[in-house]
Amino acid sequence: MWRRTLWGLATVGACVVGGEPARHGRSVVFASGADLQSMNPLVTVHPLAKQVQKYVLLTTLARYDTALTPQPYLARAWRWAPDGRTLRFRLFRGLRWGDGRSTSARDVAWTLNTARDPATGYPRLEDLAPIAFASDPDDSTVLPAHLLDTVPHERLRQAAWNEHPVGNGPFRFVLHEPNRRWVFAANPEFPAELGGPPLVDRFTVVVVDEPTTKLAALVGGELDVAGIQPAHVAFVRRDAALTVLDYPMLFPYGIVFNERRAPFRERRVRLAAALAIDRAEIVSGYLYGFGTAADGPVPSSVPGFVASRPIPTDPDSARRLLGGERVAFELLTVGSGEAALEQLLQAQLARAGFDVTIRQVELSAYLDRVYGSAHDLQAAVLGLQGDPGLGYLRTLARVAGASAPADPAAAQRMFRDSMPVAFLYYARGVQGINRRVRGVRMDVRGELPTVTQWRVTP
Repeated sequence: MWRRTLWGLATVGACVVGGEPARHGRSVVFASGADLQSMNPLVTVHPLAKQVQKYVLLTTLARYDTALTPQPYLARAWRWAPDGRTLRFRLFRGLRWGDGRSTSARDVAWTLNTARDPATGYPRLEDLAPIAFASDPDDSTVLPAHLLDTVPHERLRQAAWNEHPVGNGPFRFVLHEPNRRWVFAANPEFPAELGGPPLVDRFTVVVVDEPTTKLAALVGGELDVAGIQPAHVAFVRRDAALTVLDYPMLFPYGIVFNERRAPFRERRVRLAAALAIDRAEIVSGYLYGFGTAADGPVPSSVPGFVASRPIPTDPDSARRLLGGERVAFELLTVGSGEAALEQLLQAQLARAGFDVTIRQVELSAYLDRVYGSAHDLQAAVLGLQGDPGLGYLRTLARVAGASAPADPAAAQRMFRDSMPVAFLYYARGVQGINRRVRGVRMDVRGELPTVTQWRVTP
């Protein structure tokens, strides 16, 4: 595995020669634990893919600032009509797709209307239920209607554009090698009004699925930016060529229970599992402090948070709820390694009367089982990228077989009362970064909101 992955990295021009780390010039090589699935935001749930879509390849109507307030971007202004039912956008003129066509209002309308069609399979379909053809200002990503409107909505997941996209963002698509890398080049024509061309020539995402291999590639200079495990932070910080950046994320983790299947049809069983979990032990022992215990689906720092009473760690109460019986279930997760978090959960749940079998699968199989129509799971460890509008609450409820109200406050109360998810922690992102890459800032919006401002020193 080690040599195979490093060979794959070498194909992007980032290899170790004669013991000296190679230099990438004015390029940045960014590690992902799995392939990016697709460049089509209408059919994608991969967290890093969504970052690449909105900050690298494509443009959004608006952009959130660090306070999670929408700011003008492709939409330079917006206002409601007097009846309060129509929202009018004034779009920036002069932005072109990679094939030379202008980005227009038709692209915006086509994207929103296609997302509203259930045949498309847009993961956030419920968010668009009240919309006819325009949306509240958010960061909805715009797609090229002239390249996709001939594809039936039910076949958009198979569209060739998804893997060979034409974008209108600050970078242009260059190359995709499945399960190995995505390559993007700076768009020299990106308008100054939208931030101008990036300061690096290329941005490459390479797939490195094994954590120790990723760490070795970072230390060896093959990678410029790589997510690292909290246990490796002290080691990386001792390397003078590297720095560690940690940052808050809107990314709650939990065990989602499938209420459609036994044993989690019953609330008492879901509550028993939640009471069995020691969240403080997870934060200290698994995250090394790089996170906080979760009391619900929304961190307290996010606008719209509704406070609720924390779920205590109480294995005795959990055993009483189970009536002294042993309850068996399969816990679905992504990966092929040691599954440290899952093993910790397995031990905690065993003390309360649960017999847990850990089932590790690769990412595409996991996404199909969790988000697909069959919902082929009993329970799954799930980290879900949130959004400032809190629309992700309904997506999370749907995975569990529950129904969340449209109102975010009411949805949070539903999660508290019905317990479709045992929330574990709110993650902090932890990235190892080569010091040759400057200007990197990451925050609650994700890893890439400032990618166009990154620069490389010799």
